[in-house]
Amino acid sequence: MPAVRTGALVGYARVSTKGQLLDRQIHALTEAGCIRIFADKKSGKNAEREELWKTLDYLREGDTLVVPSLDRLGRSIQDLLAIVSGLRKRGVGFTSLHEALDTTTPGGRLVFHVFAALAEFIRELIVQGTNEGLDAARARGARLGRPPAMAEEQVRHARDLLTRPGNTVTSIAKLLGVSRNTIYKYVPELKGGRVALAEATAAAELPRPAKSAE
Repeated sequence: MPAVRTGALVGYARVSTKGQLLDRQIHALTEAGCIRIFADKKSGKNAEREELWKTLDYLREGDTLVVPSLDRLGRSIQDLLAIVSGLRKRGVGFTSLHEALDTTTPGGRLVFHVFAALAEFIRELIVQGTNEGLDAARARGARLGRPPAMAEEQVRHARDLLTRPGNTVTSIAKLLGVSRNTIYKYVPELKGGRVALAEATAAAELPRPAKSAE
């Protein structure tokens, strides 16, 4: 459903290298009217973007997520489109200041439709161009298949939310843009109830004992 801006402007900033500073990003978001700003300060490819998940959890229907630029939100066009699509399904708008994109306007929505179409076109070209490579991989006995519906980062976030009172499988599935069945698939402890989930989560967080020297 098209998002209509009736709520708050919520900002998200991120640094991706040690040399970058958040001050300029936060200043731009403040000037744009954001009443709450989340920021990820970790750098590197493996940073988990914990504040991004907190941002998505904080947003409500009618709110608008504001970022300084598109590359602050998504690490790839697919990542960006997935996040913005999830926002749209929840009735949350999206604005990127540097690119002057606003999905609460017809023009902004059109731009993202074009992005989505371009990403699909590129995906089809890749599929067509790698058929021979896939056949060769199968012949070598390599394991092939679809990418997981939930990344490890999303699974950890889902586990954390599910251990908090008041959160439901339905609400968390909606937040992450996946189905209830997907949540149950990637968090199988849920089938044993919240107690089993809490115990499994606690066990996973315990430090592993050091191996004794032989």
